[in-house]
Amino acid sequence: MMQTDSLSDQDRELIEAAKDVVRRQYVPDWNSVGAALRTAGGTIHAAIHLDADVGRVAVCAEAIALGMAVSAGEREIACVVAVIPDGDDGWAILPPCGMCREMLSDYAPDAEVIVPGGTGDTRGTGGATKRRVSELLPEKWTRAARYPPRDHPDSVGRSGR
Repeated sequence: MMQTDSLSDQDRELIEAAKDVVRRQYVPDWNSVGAALRTAGGTIHAAIHLDADVGRVAVCAEAIALGMAVSAGEREIACVVAVIPDGDDGWAILPPCGMCREMLSDYAPDAEVIVPGGTGDTRGTGGATKRRVSELLPEKWTRAARYPPRDHPDSVGRSGR
């Protein structure tokens, strides 16, 4: 059983919202990860991941939930969580994958993410804790790091700037 004692009632509600979307839309090995995010205003957006025959085109549940929030005009994200059934009639909290960390850091770098506890156990038996997105992706690459300012001496004479 997942220990969530260190989490708030709002956090547990968010975990339940992620579980509920999986319960409603679960297809084994196809749609099994659910995510939920809470906006600064308290609205919860929950989504199921979309798997695909070609793995690279699959879309994570966190990205879909984020897209739902942004589409609704809500860009201030407070907290995010992803869950998966663990096969033993329980649930595991999943840390965001690398692509989701990148996406979340672009849209919500100060948001909190509920992750497995300090044991690194993705089944959640070590408890759950929260980390800021910026902690999960330190030293993030940005467009500003890639492209020098227009008045930078190395950018003189480059087209398209």
